[in-house]
Amino acid sequence: QVQLVESGGGLVQPGGSLRLSCAASGRGVGANYRGWYRQAPGNQRTLVATITGTGNTYYVDAVKGRFTISRDNAKNTVYLQMNTLKPEDTAVYYCTTMIAGVSYWGQGTQVTVSS
Repeated sequence: QVQLVESGGGLVQPGGSLRLSCAASGRGVGANYRGWYRQAPGNQRTLVATITGTGNTYYVDAVKGRFTISRDNAKNTVYLQMNTLKPEDTAVYYCTTMIAGVSYWGQGTQVTVSS
């Protein structure tokens, strides 16, 4: 059974930073694709960033230059370093992976950016 567990969310003031973690366990969760998505209240879940097993990264324009996705394959963990946070970054952040054509999602972690 594949499990993804996100952590690191919380309340932060505008301009602050948070680092999210996504720990994976189960068969086939090695060095494969991982992604971070987010969903704000009343909105659809949207892509934030992705990283391949070899470390190639992709960011949506809204977070380029502020967020950094990275991974530690030895720990089966992917990180999302979020700097210069804005109120519009407020959302539940989800980690995802795909194994043998099946998508798996974590339970999400809440990020709230507010003064």
